[in-house]
Amino acid sequence: MRRNSRARLGVSLLLVAGALGLGATPSTAAPTDAPSAIPAPSAYALDAAVERRLGAATAGTYLDRKTGELVVTVTTDRAEEQARAAGATVRRVARSAAQLDAAVETLEAEAKITGTSWGIDPRSNQVAVEADSSVSARDMARLESVAERLGGAVSINRVPGVFHREVLGGGAIYGGGSRCSAAFNVTKGGARYFVTAGHCTNISANWSATSGGSVIGVREGTSFPTNDYGIVRYTDGSSPAGTVDLYNGSTQDITSAANAVVGQAIRKSGSTTKVTSGTVTAVNVTVNYGDGPVYGMVRTTACSAGGDSGGAHFAGSVALGIHSGSSGCSGTSGSAIHQPVAEALSAYGVTVY
Repeated sequence: MRRNSRARLGVSLLLVAGALGLGATPSTAAPTDAPSAIPAPSAYALDAAVERRLGAATAGTYLDRKTGELVVTVTTDRAEEQARAAGATVRRVARSAAQLDAAVETLEAEAKITGTSWGIDPRSNQVAVEADSSVSARDMARLESVAERLGGAVSINRVPGVFHREVLGGGAIYGGGSRCSAAFNVTKGGARYFVTAGHCTNISANWSATSGGSVIGVREGTSFPTNDYGIVRYTDGSSPAGTVDLYNGSTQDITSAANAVVGQAIRKSGSTTKVTSGTVTAVNVTVNYGDGPVYGMVRTTACSAGGDSGGAHFAGSVALGIHSGSSGCSGTSGSAIHQPVAEALSAYGVTVY
């Protein structure tokens, strides 16, 4: 089932220093007059606090690209008072969370078309829809008709390429004849695991670090479609570092996990396109892949390609997401979608380290 817009719970297996170490199309209303920022730890904490305090009384939060401050969107005096009491910057908007949720429900019921995705963009106070090149003129007309009836609550943007799960033969982790990327190394009770995309762990129970190589880990959980995460337990006795490969001879230590905030800067590390950067443009995103939908995802402008599936989306030392797919990349602008990692960590009872 589709997740509520406020249920924003929310990585490539890489060789680091000879040991297995896991590392590692925007809304038209997105501001472009300042670079996107990486939230301070206090901003993630404030976002979580606002979520707990306001719940559906806010229509979403985002990071102001000029000031770096967390902005909370509200429609009522009461919600504004609560947000200010929590220490947040407040912006009044026209549409409530309930209205945006209703628009999403309508899209789900009347426009569930393969090749489309939609999610909440609190900056524009709309449901931001993307339609890839596979969507026919007839289906576009249907989508536009539904959006028109929703009275401005929905924006539609055509994107090049085709939304697809990004699995490709050959590369970083191998299973069932395909290559994916793993994500973040995690731990539970002293045991070591890595998390990756569920559409990857659906393929095979056994995973290797080289094509045809010895098994280094065994699948212990997988969830796709609906979600897109899976977990593999190391069985080769290794204790890899909890870092992301930056593909420049250095690594990024990962010390915590959080939910991505619209407007913030992110980086993606994957075994095909290596490290790319982008901005978060929407949350609670539904992606209608050809083999089933996934819900509660996060949309970014990072570039990606086949084989990046399962790669790490992160900001500084904070783990944010597990790479799921995209519609490709045009120049330096992409449409990389990630599964919020916090949900996967909670599902398996594991932590980053």
